[in-house]
Amino acid sequence: MKNQTYRMTMLYDFYGELLTERQREFFDLYYNEDLSLSEIAENTGISRQGVRDVIVRAEGVMQEVEDKTGLIRRFMAMKDNLDKIQRSAEELHLINYRQYENSDIDRCLREITQAVAALKE
Repeated sequence: MKNQTYRMTMLYDFYGELLTERQREFFDLYYNEDLSLSEIAENTGISRQGVRDVIVRAEGVMQEVEDKTGLIRRFMAMKDNLDKIQRSAEELHLINYRQYENSDIDRCLREITQAVAALKE
């Protein structure tokens, strides 16, 4: 994945509900609200190290679940393959338009494009 923040927000999107309320709160403040550990500590009345420990535990819980399930890895692979299907359908549509003008091919390509769009939602 691209970088640490992106990876962590993906983990949170998939597995955030598995965290405790406190872990979700601190994780959200740190990664989504871009607060520093010191700012979170000051706002919650605990030490900076305490905040860091909660966030590190949350990261570990989510990474462990991803290691076991591979949901994000499979999701990213599926997304890449759907993008390839979409590009190929668009290319075939252009070829059909330029060379064949076959309405059956057009219909099939529309169905493929709609199915890909539905899977991406």
